[in-house]
Amino acid sequence: MKKILHLILLAMIALPIHVSASVVSTQSYTKESNPDIIIKHVYKEAKLEGIINYQVFKDGYNAYFETEGRQKQLLTIIDYGRPSTKERFFVIDLKRNKLVYKTFVSHGVNSGGKQATSFSNTVDSRQTSLGTFLTDTTYYGGNGYSLRLDGLTHGVNDNARRRYIVIHGAEYATKSFIKRNGYLGRSWGCPALPTELSREIIDMIKGGSVIYATA
Repeated sequence: MKKILHLILLAMIALPIHVSASVVSTQSYTKESNPDIIIKHVYKEAKLEGIINYQVFKDGYNAYFETEGRQKQLLTIIDYGRPSTKERFFVIDLKRNKLVYKTFVSHGVNSGGKQATSFSNTVDSRQTSLGTFLTDTTYYGGNGYSLRLDGLTHGVNDNARRRYIVIHGAEYATKSFIKRNGYLGRSWGCPALPTELSREIIDMIKGGSVIYATA
């Protein structure tokens, strides 16, 4: 009997480990529990190496689990540390551990030229805000189909509603604009996406998914 139990234990140890956000609860996932092994596994399985900096992903993953009220197992990371001519808007499905979208995204006209260097939470600053956001509902406005955002980082982006910071599509946020001008166009602070992708991305991430913006 002992021999059989020993064989069963060995078989269980030999089984491949599969970890995703769908099987990790917020109660078991804390910074004190040293979740690096989980984050590294998701990073590897989603094939993010060479696409998203590991530390940026780790910070975004932690922000996801610290966000109350999230409704979707999706994490969007915006890496404003990259120039606007590089893809820096990433949507990751944490249920399947899969990168779903990577594309261009604009920054505010007063945040910098090709590279964003200044950030603000101030109304009328026309600068980009960093921090953690939670997506809300959609609407049609001056920039077409748009997605409302709630800024969750106190003093950093919690004026997002007052500033009308939303995700929307823009012709100046396209690859063709970069080819013509050598840089991506800039917004008044909104993370504008290429028009050909904006609607499908908005429809995927709307309704309570986490966005983590860093630089």
